[in-house]
Amino acid sequence: MSLARLRAEWFPNIRADILAGMVVALALIPEAIAFSIIAGVDPKVGLYASFCIAVVIAVVGGRPAMISAATGAMALVMVTLVKEHGLQYLLAATLLTGLLQILAGLLKLGVLIRFVSRSVMTGFVNALAILIFMAQLPELIGVTGITYVMVAAGLAIIYLLPRVTRAVPSPLVAIVVLTAVSIALGLDVRTVGDMGELPSDLPAFLLPQVPLTLETLWIILPYSATLAVVGLLESLMTASIVDELTDTGSDKNRECAGQGIANIVAGCFGGMAGCAMIGQSVINVKSGGRGRLSTLFAGGFLLFLIMVLGDLVRHMPMPALVAVMIMVSIGTFSWKSIADLRVHPKSSSIVMLATVAVTVATHDLAQGVLVGVLLSGIFFARKVARLFRIRSELSADGRTRSYIVTGQVFFASAEAFAEAFDVREAIERVVIDVSAAHVWDLTAVAALDRVVLKFRREGTEVEVLGMNEASATLVDRLGTHDKPGALERLAAH
Repeated sequence: MSLARLRAEWFPNIRADILAGMVVALALIPEAIAFSIIAGVDPKVGLYASFCIAVVIAVVGGRPAMISAATGAMALVMVTLVKEHGLQYLLAATLLTGLLQILAGLLKLGVLIRFVSRSVMTGFVNALAILIFMAQLPELIGVTGITYVMVAAGLAIIYLLPRVTRAVPSPLVAIVVLTAVSIALGLDVRTVGDMGELPSDLPAFLLPQVPLTLETLWIILPYSATLAVVGLLESLMTASIVDELTDTGSDKNRECAGQGIANIVAGCFGGMAGCAMIGQSVINVKSGGRGRLSTLFAGGFLLFLIMVLGDLVRHMPMPALVAVMIMVSIGTFSWKSIADLRVHPKSSSIVMLATVAVTVATHDLAQGVLVGVLLSGIFFARKVARLFRIRSELSADGRTRSYIVTGQVFFASAEAFAEAFDVREAIERVVIDVSAAHVWDLTAVAALDRVVLKFRREGTEVEVLGMNEASATLVDRLGTHDKPGALERLAAH
């Protein structure tokens, strides 16, 4: 790596990266505790994971300034494993998750993010913004009036301070000011300490205490595979969003392997599997973080807060962090997408809304994105199939009919292709001109076989012209109309 690239990735703005990292670390603590509770493990498991993953991914990840740590989506996958087999099996599953993610990086599966459409990406972002806001509701229901006052004060600082100065990230100022006011006045509000006990010991290296048998492998493999897929999906989607926010690129394959390495380290130090966090990544970028230093400092400062400033952190008011997360949800949501519903194609709007609906309903980003990608594929196939055309011309002597095929012949258009030919027409010869078409798959080849063989069964001579090299290779390999016994096989069916 050249010195210029090293400086650009690590030290584009040291002061801004450090301040942004501080904001992220403060916001990470309650989330890591909450995700640990969801998974059914001690809060230190999520906190240790967040520290390890953030520090490691800063070095080996493919996207500078992106924050990775323990996440809710990953925690939900772990619930049954922890309940039925305990923490040690979770740590073993975390190690296997890392190995699978490294394998994905080596196989260069990061390029698969290219198949996620813009509509799915927008739906993913909007759903996440809604989920982030919904996660704050428990902190706003059945609470004292002072809670609402503090949240409003926090939002006022976050949005108004930048008009005066941008020297310090406004979310950091909001957290510090509200914490100082809460402690000084002894306000009756929920604090970070109310969410769970902070650890008092440094994370120590340990290997999972599980039997090294095939039975253990079969227990953890389904969970590890799911964790690997969910983690990579969220990480790659978040990387693409940060790419857009910062107008810079990232190495998706390196990110896959980096997530794997980070999870292996987390598993070896008593942490649960994690992945990229879009909420924290947005906080980082909005606070000025651009380099790997911001991610590294976020992880390091998180451990410092827990070990050294634990007593102070326990008194940090939740309304201050709620205000920050509300800011994140507002800033993350693509408000323009609402106006675009009237001008964008209906198919794109349906994909976006379906992604949002499924994600919010299931609280599973992976399921929402999967539905969005499937719908995008269906709509695309339908659109391409509509562009398919066949026209025919009869020769002057009435003995030869030429069919000119235009467009893509594949599973969605194969039926229309087969139905476009009049195989019972009393003519001597048929020419099928596919010079303006492409044969894509087995379904298309089967349709071509069926048409040619039906013509020949009626005693009509058939010639296929203009097939490009790729189509010809596929037809030669999979087609049957030029192979011995083809007519007999058609008659048998």
